[in-house]
Amino acid sequence: MRLVLRTEVDIAAPPEDVWQHLIDLRAYRAWNPFITEASGDVAVGERLTIRVQAGDRASTLRPTVTVADPGRVFEWIGQIGIPGLFSGRHRFELAPNGTGCRLVHSETFHGLLVRPLRRSLETATRAGFEAMNDALAHRVLVERAA
Repeated sequence: MRLVLRTEVDIAAPPEDVWQHLIDLRAYRAWNPFITEASGDVAVGERLTIRVQAGDRASTLRPTVTVADPGRVFEWIGQIGIPGLFSGRHRFELAPNGTGCRLVHSETFHGLLVRPLRRSLETATRAGFEAMNDALAHRVLVERAA
């Protein structure tokens, strides 16, 4: 089973400015309502520690960074349990647009647990993505104005 969640937000700042906030994992706890804690090095092959709050469910994950292309793409992949049970490829893509950049925030889920978790993923997890997108856009704008 496979499920793709995709959200987008336009941010009135260049990709490089948004990138700095995406990779400042330790600061997530100050502004991010979805990924409430994060640590690790943003470099391909490095393991991160991510605390995700989706609705009333919280979990800690240890994904591996698969892409760290400055100003463009930050991606990790993680799994729960044994291979084939549940995995997710979480991706942030930044692309310039006429007024700053567009953030595409997505995740592709695979595994046996996708079907029973589908409703929660499509509601609580999607809402978490959107809340994070909005909070990131706000944080970048506030920092630029300071």
